[in-house]
Amino acid sequence: MKLVRSDQGELLVGLAANKTNATQTELVNYRILHLATHGLFDSLVPQRSGLIFSLFNEKGDPVDGYLRLEDIFNLNLPKTELVVLSACDTGRGKNVQGEGLVGITRGFMYAGVPRLVVSLWDVDDEATSILMTKFYQGILQQGLTPAQALRQAQQEMRKDPKYAAPYYWAAFVLEGDWK
Repeated sequence: MKLVRSDQGELLVGLAANKTNATQTELVNYRILHLATHGLFDSLVPQRSGLIFSLFNEKGDPVDGYLRLEDIFNLNLPKTELVVLSACDTGRGKNVQGEGLVGITRGFMYAGVPRLVVSLWDVDDEATSILMTKFYQGILQQGLTPAQALRQAQQEMRKDPKYAAPYYWAAFVLEGDWK
């Protein structure tokens, strides 16, 4: 959020990072959605995959914070150009006969999103934060496409001895329209 003007985005953290806010109708106005949360992929029943948001409300009462794949399919995001799922296992799917690959990526694409940045395995929080900062600097400050920005950010991470191992940067891939 430090890379954009305050009137160009909205930051929801803590209890405000909840399922209700993640599915609000105002989301249709954003060009980029960045969801830094927990991802869950169910390899046995991929329809149970989803994203986990705050599980408590402001009063401390438990709430449903699980954004299921069904909920994602029901989103309407025709103006959103990019969704970044900065979480574990968000790019995994299961090939279901007659359906194709079923997973979170497919849900967002059905909702109208042409491209997503997703992860293929459990990711390191600190390394992911650094990678995402470099990624957004590429897009917002250098005018790179998401594909170019991701590649550049990953190459920069490779050069850092602390994060040179592919575990720290290679989990993230761009799905959908690479342009």
